[in-house]
Amino acid sequence: MAAIHHETAFFTGRVQGVGFRYATLQVAKEFEISGYVCNLPDGRVKLEAEGTEQEVALFISSVEERMHGFIRKVERTTDRREPQFQGFSIT
Repeated sequence: MAAIHHETAFFTGRVQGVGFRYATLQVAKEFEISGYVCNLPDGRVKLEAEGTEQEVALFISSVEERMHGFIRKVERTTDRREPQFQGFSIT
């Protein structure tokens, strides 16, 4: 299999208990991406997404736009790797 664009994003702020993961799942339906979103014990939300570089970038930007009032900081890392996900889910 060919390598695919992958991004991990950590969202900090008031991002738990506000419907962040559900909103992310709804936004994911608008893009050709796969991955997951989950709450972390430290209060952050982790998002992993893979697809074309453009689709992943637009997806994460759309999540940031939709949830901007709750996000204080976003840390993003990118790489290329073998695909690891099917569909998009909340974990």
